[in-house]
Amino acid sequence: MPRFLTSPSPGWTTEADVLVVGSGIAGLTCALRLREHVERVLLVTKTELSAGSTAWAQGGIAAALAPEDSPAEHLDDTLVAGVGLCDESAVEVLVTEGPARVRELIGLGARFDTDASGEITLTREGGHHRDRIAHAGGDATGAEISRALIAQLEAVRADPGIEVIEHALVVDLLTSDEGVVCGATVHVIGEGEVDGIGAAHARAVVLATGGLGQIYSATTNPPVATGDGMAAALRAGAALADLEFVQFHPTVMHLGAGATGQQPLVSEAVRGEGAVLVDTTGEAFMTGLHPMADLAPRDVVARAILDRMEATGSDHVLLDARHLGGDFLERRFPTIVARCRELGIDPATAPIPVAPAQHYASGGVRTDLHGRTNLVGLYACGEASCTGVHGANRLASNSLLEGLVFAHRIAEDLTARLAAGELPPATPRGEGTTGLLDSSRRAQLQQVMTKGVGPLRSAQSTTAALADLAALAAGTDGPAEPGPRSWETTNLLHLGQALATAAHLREETRGGHVRRDHPEHDDDRWAAHLVHVRDPDDGELAVIKLDVALAWPEGDEDVDGDDPQEGMQ
Repeated sequence: MPRFLTSPSPGWTTEADVLVVGSGIAGLTCALRLREHVERVLLVTKTELSAGSTAWAQGGIAAALAPEDSPAEHLDDTLVAGVGLCDESAVEVLVTEGPARVRELIGLGARFDTDASGEITLTREGGHHRDRIAHAGGDATGAEISRALIAQLEAVRADPGIEVIEHALVVDLLTSDEGVVCGATVHVIGEGEVDGIGAAHARAVVLATGGLGQIYSATTNPPVATGDGMAAALRAGAALADLEFVQFHPTVMHLGAGATGQQPLVSEAVRGEGAVLVDTTGEAFMTGLHPMADLAPRDVVARAILDRMEATGSDHVLLDARHLGGDFLERRFPTIVARCRELGIDPATAPIPVAPAQHYASGGVRTDLHGRTNLVGLYACGEASCTGVHGANRLASNSLLEGLVFAHRIAEDLTARLAAGELPPATPRGEGTTGLLDSSRRAQLQQVMTKGVGPLRSAQSTTAALADLAALAAGTDGPAEPGPRSWETTNLLHLGQALATAAHLREETRGGHVRRDHPEHDDDRWAAHLVHVRDPDDGELAVIKLDVALAWPEGDEDVDGDDPQEGMQ
């Protein structure tokens, strides 16, 4: 794997104490929190501040806010969903600090739905044994959270201590001769001084760049989700973990054979309110398969849907919400109902055709409890990270909470380290170049990943995917021009090779995928994480198998960071 993507030499520079990349809940929270204590913060985002994945979150944010609920119960539900691979210490941080973080979000102006007495109304989603999902606008929670955070950011735009650059794609991380991360190369679509490729220098970089959904033909992720931060981190030598654990949301609206790109999500909250999954013959099939029936964890429901599709010879099943009534559906799920009607389906009068599609990356850049990676000066949070919270399968609505909680922790850790004189400015070393995969090959790459490393896998399918990806990689010597589309496509290729390798090696069924040739869990061999790290000398991508008990250190070790087992910096 190459160290750098081919790009022009930087034509401009800027400096900050901390560079935050991404404007979802994780990036915005981190930037705002840092600005309270750090002199200069730079926030760059790929399109506009409101265009990240957070704004697409329908269901809500999970937290033990009800008097009858508790962090301990939330922890138990999360561990069950993670199928034995969660880091319990990380989950404990999530569920104990989460309620306070949500209340702080309300203090920033986020308006969650309330009842007549003014109390937050809580609902339930798959895998939760309590009503603990706070939502806004019925099914527009992410958009409301994003709006509230951006409003806070707008309030400090005039402050010279914080700079926001929109339409900015991070191409590669900058590192010193000692391997310290000290900024990034950034491509900006703009006018004037900040335009084209530049170099953003910083004492620390926080990656909050979201997921890799566009690596598949069909996803609920927005077009910007091309794994740029993850890929740049991997090339720089950061450890990535659990990439094979891709969550396929069970209820994505089925638009027919050949539909590609971002697909409409039908939130789990619809089932939380009583909608029922039926097959194309009208038979409800979740009752009896799991004690929680239609509200079982997402991996269980997705697997059941795939089995039923295969048994009936259909490419979808149906989500029946008709009995909930049109008035209730329009009030509780206005966005979903409007989108369905745009596509010719009225949920009040007809079941919604649904099928599993890529939704969330449970893996990412491996971090400790403070968001530190194995590279000095590099942090990660949100979907781009792998904190250990999700294990093999994310519990519904834990993603927004994870971004919120760990962004706060990163800001606190960085504030303390910078005040103590740690992470001094470093000089980046020279750049290199490599071939790029032409953007015209993106659809082919997506088809390879969907067919070989989708929710149904086998040794045969993953072997074929790896061979096809190798053939695509061999074509990077062609005449592809440097630019956002080719950089994104090459990022997807690099992550696809790592993801497919992990999927091939993991000979068991766990989390969001089924291995047809290994249909059961295998805790004896696979109660472990697969960690990818690029060798700085020869560029080879090593895969390290870490036992669950060894995988996530406490984060306060002072180690060299060369071995992902040794700790974080």
